[in-house]
This record gives sequence, C-alpha cells and structure tokens, in this order.
Amino acid sequence: MPVPPRLALPLGQIPPDFALWDVTFQRTVRLANWRGKQPVVLLFCRIPAAIAYSADSQSHLVAINSAYTRFRDIGAEVLAISPQPQRQTQAVIDDLDLGLPLLSDPDGAVFRAYHTGQGLGGPLPAQFLLDAQGRLRYCHLFSLLHPVAWPDALLGALERL
Repeated sequence: MPVPPRLALPLGQIPPDFALWDVTFQRTVRLANWRGKQPVVLLFCRIPAAIAYSADSQSHLVAINSAYTRFRDIGAEVLAISPQPQRQTQAVIDDLDLGLPLLSDPDGAVFRAYHTGQGLGGPLPAQFLLDAQGRLRYCHLFSLLHPVAWPDALLGALERL
C-alpha cells in the first residue's frame, strides 16, 4: 500500500535522533553526535534490492558522492541512508565506488520516523538539511515532478544557512 511522504517534521525543530551502522566506515553513527559541530545533509536513498548496482540506476547517489568533497569543503557532513541490509548496502558501495558514509536502515525505522513515504514496495527518497545546532532547515520530499534535490540545490541551501 503506498504511503505518501509528508512534512511532519517542523522546520526549525530538532528531528528524531537515530543510531545506524555506517557500512562505508564500519562504525555506528548517531545523528546527535553532530549537534553543535557542523551541518548535516541526510540523504534518504531509494535503493531496490538487486544483484548489481549501476551509476544509471543510482544517478542521484552517484551525483551526491561526486559532490561529497564540495559538501565537506563548506563544513557539512553527508549521511546517506539505505533501506537495504548491510550486505546489500556494501554491494552498493562497491558497485558505485562510494566514498561517503552509507548507513543501513533495513527495518525502515528511520525512513518512517522522517515520514519519507513508501511506494512500489520501498521507501521513497528524501533529503533533509540540519544546521550545526541540529535543527531542520531544509526538506525535499519525493514528488513525481521533482523526485530528489540534486547536489547544487543542497549546496545552495547550505550556503544560505
């Protein structure tokens, strides 16, 4: 059953904390650890189960990965979140040669806490920007016309903080 995304997290508020396994760097990442330190981009990815992942099928994730240095240069961290278990998340990292943190949320609890929505059997993509104090300052939820916020839009929102 489809679940539409909804902006249920008020701008200016601190969104739900979480702790997820970072498959890229083999560590547990807790969102609250960034509060008071630096802005964070949360990149909720729609990654279907597959044997292999290609740049064409994950063009948004590849574009964010290519811009990762730009995000870091302006003082932000990017935390990409996969709905896949750790083994499949590792396949995404390997197949796409990712260098950014890719966290595994196989039960979808964080996707649900952020109300990203669900369609065609999987969670929908969404992007959130938190300022250095951990407050939600920007949100892009999936729509058919604009499924994702591309790196330039996210970088522009960061620069306006």
